[in-house]
Order: sequence, then structure tokens, then C-alpha cells
Amino acid sequence: MKMQTGELLYKGKAKSIYRTEKDDELLAVFRDDITAFNGEKKDEFAGKGEYNFAASAFFFDFLEKNGVKTHYLRAVDERSMVVSKLDMIPLEVIARNRAAGSIVKKFPFKEGQILNPPVISTDYKDDERGDPPINDDLVVALCLLTPDELMNVRETTLKINRILSDFFEELGLILVDFKIEFGRKDGIIVLGDEISMDSMRLWDRETMESFDKDVYRYDKGDFMSAYARVVEKINQWKDSHME
Repeated sequence: MKMQTGELLYKGKAKSIYRTEKDDELLAVFRDDITAFNGEKKDEFAGKGEYNFAASAFFFDFLEKNGVKTHYLRAVDERSMVVSKLDMIPLEVIARNRAAGSIVKKFPFKEGQILNPPVISTDYKDDERGDPPINDDLVVALCLLTPDELMNVRETTLKINRILSDFFEELGLILVDFKIEFGRKDGIIVLGDEISMDSMRLWDRETMESFDKDVYRYDKGDFMSAYARVVEKINQWKDSHME
């Protein structure tokens, strides 16, 4: 089913957001673009948007069924979804179960070191400022979240981490870390943006092979095959859990 798109409201690095005929709904279209290192590396691969859409649609639905409120409403086609319009909060919330990426460069952790309990950190979402790390006091001072909302976001992030970690464990994968974003709808904090291989690190439990954007970022091999493998594992799980 195709849906007529309205005005383009926002074009991100890999998604475009359009108006719909309903004021409180938007259309999110997953494009084939991929970027790394703040846009310094960029490419386009046919079908990449479909993989991220498939993962995001599944995880939003999966999280909803497990008690996490999200902006996801319904799928339109193989790369487009209707979502609730949110007042997005300019924060990137990162949950880390193992040390990888920037945390290893900035702090004396070893690559792959288990972080127990998981580490939750937050970046201020502002490209011009380089998405700097931000602490709780600054979040409150900037009126981005109240102290109670901060606690809610942290607890929700930890809940999402538990749900997804357990899920990937079933798939034979380790959820190393992931980035999520939140927004407000009628005063309620809701999970928005996307949950895909672009926004998480996944390692094979046995080989520690990457199945995420790092494959593209660091030229580790065929990242499209890695993305396809994750979606294949998700579909196999869905097939095995059909009633």
C-alpha cells in the first residue's frame, strides 16, 4: 500500500519525515543513505533503507508489546511507517553493555570490556556543536527534561536494554550498545526516531564479528550482508514464535 506524502519536514542522515493528512501523524521514510564520522564518510546502497525499516518496525512493535511506549503506529510499505508526531527532545541516550567505540577512545576501558551495570550516557543533539556529552545538571538547566523525566528516561532506557539484550541473546548476538531518542506526546515521554543496525552495535556471541554500522564505518567487509543477516535472524525468530 502506497501513501501519498505531504510536505517534507525534515531530512536526516538516513530518514525523511513528511506531513500526512492527519496533524498528529507523520510519515517516516527510510532512505538508502549511510554516513559515518559525522558525515565525513557517506554512501548510498540500494535496499539499505528496507533493512533499517524492517528492524525498526519490528523492534517498535516488540517493545510496545513489552510495555514501552513508542511513536510507531503502522507500516505503509517496505521502507515507510506512520508515526505519532512528537515534540522531540534534543538528546541522544546511549546504553552500553560493553566498551566499544568512543568510550574506549576517551576512557581507559578495553575493547569489549563488560560494563556491569550498564552505562547510560547522554549527548546533546546539535550538529554544529558536535553532539557534545551532557550531564544531568545541564539537561535540567537547559529545561530539556525535569528531574522526574530524567529518571523516567533512564529507567525506560534500562528496560529497553533488558528487553533487547534478552532478545538478541536468543539470536546468538550480543547487544554491545545502542542509541535512542525520545519525544513528548501529550506530556508523556515516548520513544521515537529509530532502532536499527545504524544505531546499535551487535556482535556475534561466538566470533565477535560485527553485524552493525561498524562494518561500514571501519571497512570490515560487506555491511549490507551484515544488515541482511540481522533481518534474517529477526524473521526466523518471528516465524518460530508465530502462534
